[in-house]
Amino acid sequence: MDSTLSPTTVTQTEEPPAASQRIQNAADISVIVIYFIVVLAVGLWAMVKSNRGTVGGFFLAGRDVAWWPMGASLFASNIGSNHFVGLAGTGAASGIATAAVEWNALLMVLVLGWVFVPIYIKAGVMTMPEYLRKRFGGQRLQISLSVLSLFIMVAIQISSSIFSGAIFIQIALGLDLYLAIFILLVITAVYTVAGGLASVIYTDTIQAFIMLVGSLILMGFAFAEVGGYESFTEKYMNAIPSVVEGDNLTISPECYTPQPDSFHIFRDPITGDIPWPGLIFGMSILAIWYWCADQVIVQRCLCGKNMSHVKAACILCGYLKLLPMFLMVMPGMISRILYTGKPWMRVSSFPTLDAYKVACVVPSECVKQCGTEVGCTNYAYPTLVLELMPDGLRGLMLSVMLASLMSSLTSIFNSASTLFTMDLYTKIRKKASERELLIAGRLFAIVLIVISILWVPLVQASQNGQLFHYMSSFSSYIGPPIGAVFMLAILCKRVNEQGAFWGLMVGFVIGLIRMISEFAFGTGSCLAPSNCPEIICGVHYMYFAIIVFFVTILVILGISFLTKPIPDVHLYRLCWSLWNNTEERIDLDAGEESHEEVDSALEEDDPEQPRGCLKRACSLFCGLQKTGPKLSKEEEEALRKKFTDTSEKPLWRNVVNVNAIILLTVTVFVHAYFA
Repeated sequence: MDSTLSPTTVTQTEEPPAASQRIQNAADISVIVIYFIVVLAVGLWAMVKSNRGTVGGFFLAGRDVAWWPMGASLFASNIGSNHFVGLAGTGAASGIATAAVEWNALLMVLVLGWVFVPIYIKAGVMTMPEYLRKRFGGQRLQISLSVLSLFIMVAIQISSSIFSGAIFIQIALGLDLYLAIFILLVITAVYTVAGGLASVIYTDTIQAFIMLVGSLILMGFAFAEVGGYESFTEKYMNAIPSVVEGDNLTISPECYTPQPDSFHIFRDPITGDIPWPGLIFGMSILAIWYWCADQVIVQRCLCGKNMSHVKAACILCGYLKLLPMFLMVMPGMISRILYTGKPWMRVSSFPTLDAYKVACVVPSECVKQCGTEVGCTNYAYPTLVLELMPDGLRGLMLSVMLASLMSSLTSIFNSASTLFTMDLYTKIRKKASERELLIAGRLFAIVLIVISILWVPLVQASQNGQLFHYMSSFSSYIGPPIGAVFMLAILCKRVNEQGAFWGLMVGFVIGLIRMISEFAFGTGSCLAPSNCPEIICGVHYMYFAIIVFFVTILVILGISFLTKPIPDVHLYRLCWSLWNNTEERIDLDAGEESHEEVDSALEEDDPEQPRGCLKRACSLFCGLQKTGPKLSKEEEEALRKKFTDTSEKPLWRNVVNVNAIILLTVTVFVHAYFA
């Protein structure tokens, strides 16, 4: 086949290739089937192995997880299909700078393990809103953050993962979008609803391994195809689309020529698409919220055997977060090189797939090639997979995409059900038994699955080819106020409930104004700038994150210093200056009956009461059957101490501290090398 495309080939399709042209060989299908069998087997093994009959067992895996599955789960929960699609797409469009956003995690996972998690464990909490209730008292902060977190999970995290995963599934398998999503969600629901956090963590570990192996193989194929690293850097700067005129538009070369600073992560503070002050400060502020105060991430750290395991898991996750630059961003850039219609463009294995040229710029051509006017960069990674990988390995890469999608969804479902059960349901049913809480958590996970399917049409209508941009900007508007509240709650004991609540509300309203304006006017593109008023949308979203963060801090500190402080007796082990205090704490919420006071309800059920076969089967599947004799008061007290213990053996404390210093050194080096 000639490497250049005839007009007939270019205008062939708005529809994806037919299923007969996609993955259907025995090798690929066998790999995919084996993947599903292995994931389900690991999930079922973890279900049987773990104690799912208690709140702590289901939502925190009994706080008995080792460092390596915890670290792998942190990485797999963070890296979803939206990273493979979004990071590769942004890399294809503008170069390597987007990878530096991922490298913010290298510092923040250390802040999480050394500063935030010890406080959370000492406080004895399961959810982030529960910590705010203990730290500040009252319920309005807890309920506000719970509702806000659930909204973020549904509107951004779940929907973006589903949609970006669906892009790959549609191209690779030709399945109907909703059928593919339904099958995936049913499989994830089986071990998420039944097995709890233990099942999620161990399946995440398998999926992280599959993701790394598959994406490393694809990276090798991609660099081999383009001729090595030096050839890659040279050819990317000349990766200009074959069609740059049309639709009666005068298209500036800036819109389709790779940026001069494509191989630099620190870009101009005024004109850069990712300005370096925004990258260093704005994205670090956002990372405080995501890595140190987000339920999905923190919940994994709360299930560790001890603090040394938690810190080791954070270090492992930090090293793994170095990889997206090489596994996702650079392959996305190589995809732009290979699929521009230029002489070095690779001959397609799939007759109609040549139409998916990643670097298209003319709106009508982009619509023909991938169905959206603003560009086809979201198809960079999926196209690379189908073009370069041989039979069998192509199935492995589809499994990688499914792994990234499912690991993110299971993590979010489990954390969302934890938030709902512990922070909202207990307000509705103050005397709910432990059995009732466990059932409510599982049922809410099922409700989330239904909501997620119903949300997909909204994502389809609004993403407009810029899914990763919407995710980043949305987080920049909503995340900084939450990060500010948690940072001051832990570092400044003078902050009180009035300051924290009104600071969160002011920051949220400011972010909401910017977010609604962008959705109403659009973010614009190189060809058609947005009509959003300059006073609202004129500031880069990374700089906007800095503004919202410091406005929130000023409001929190201002109101707190104008109102009464919280006495120290209520703050022992809840903030950094008092975290090692051994005196008895009088909780601000001591008057409220919590689930802990009725935890024994599960054991108090009448063991002689007959139950039907269906009810017994459901109890066995969900781990709600009695698992042993009732604990004595001494045993319950020992269990509580285990759940709030942050002690470390000196040897392992020194080992993790040395490794943290090494990780910081590596962080400085990679930033300096690619600066």
